[in-house]
Amino acid sequence: MPMLAATAERLPRLNRFGWLMGLYGENHGRFQRLFAPARLGLGRHRSSVGDGLDLCLDVIEQHRYTTELRLTYAMPDPVTGEPDPSAWLRVYHDTRQLEATHCYIGRRWQDVIGLYPPPAEVIGHRMRMNTFLGKWLEYLGERGHGIATLRGPEIVSEEVIKTA
Repeated sequence: MPMLAATAERLPRLNRFGWLMGLYGENHGRFQRLFAPARLGLGRHRSSVGDGLDLCLDVIEQHRYTTELRLTYAMPDPVTGEPDPSAWLRVYHDTRQLEATHCYIGRRWQDVIGLYPPPAEVIGHRMRMNTFLGKWLEYLGERGHGIATLRGPEIVSEEVIKTA
């Protein structure tokens, strides 16, 4: 039994922040395989696989080290008019990470964790958003969405992207 305790002490522990950075890395790999965002131009790209749920990938900004995107279905929430679900994404090209900065899944983050949440709650919320993103990307891949099914870009105004 003492050998087991010694082995456990030598294994590094992964804290919540480290786990979150790991999620960002995993999501980056999934997203790269599906959509190769560095090759996409600004505007709205649509992916249709014949299931009636067209996917919209809005490339909002591209910079040397980051790309800002929004991933959503072409389907508004009947109550709010917001695309639901939708995820605002930031790709960090140099560190190969993809972060879901905001998600809209029926409610905004302020409604979920409040305006002034403690840091631990912010990390927990980011973990949930990025876990959701990873599962969504897996689902999209299984359904057949990807770079081969993307059409566009349609040039749309920033106001349309914010509300559509």
